[in-house]
Amino acid sequence: MSVAFNLNGKAVTAQAEADTPLLWVIRDELGMTGTKFGCGMALCGACTVHLDGQPVRSCQTPVSAVSGRKVATVESLSGTANTHPLQVAWIKHDVPQCGYCQSGQLMSAAALLAANRNPSDADIDNAMSGNICRCGTYPRVRAAIKDAAASMRKA
Repeated sequence: MSVAFNLNGKAVTAQAEADTPLLWVIRDELGMTGTKFGCGMALCGACTVHLDGQPVRSCQTPVSAVSGRKVATVESLSGTANTHPLQVAWIKHDVPQCGYCQSGQLMSAAALLAANRNPSDADIDNAMSGNICRCGTYPRVRAAIKDAAASMRKA
């Protein structure tokens, strides 16, 4: 099956069975390896990407579901000249530890800040509740999201 969709602002076409998880198409066929495989059951959030601006678990999203739609991976957060405020805050607050969950954490946080540039602790906890960090960096994730939100409000 041929599936055409927009990946990080570019039109792409993938050749895969309809039920192939989007994660494998992104990583193996299209070479975008920033999105990570975690649990394979949509429980940990490591594979989070945006589908038409909403966070989804790419390990459980069949590629047939993205036909004609917009998919964004963690690679979309950085342009050639720009770094997303979340990435700056992630470094400032020393968020990554093992790094396993970071791309999914960043994509969930980016979706939150796209909808709400002044999130409360409860908003952050709710938006990030599906992203598991084995290292327990949740306080640093929250601080980085608040810092990025403040930066984005100033811009």
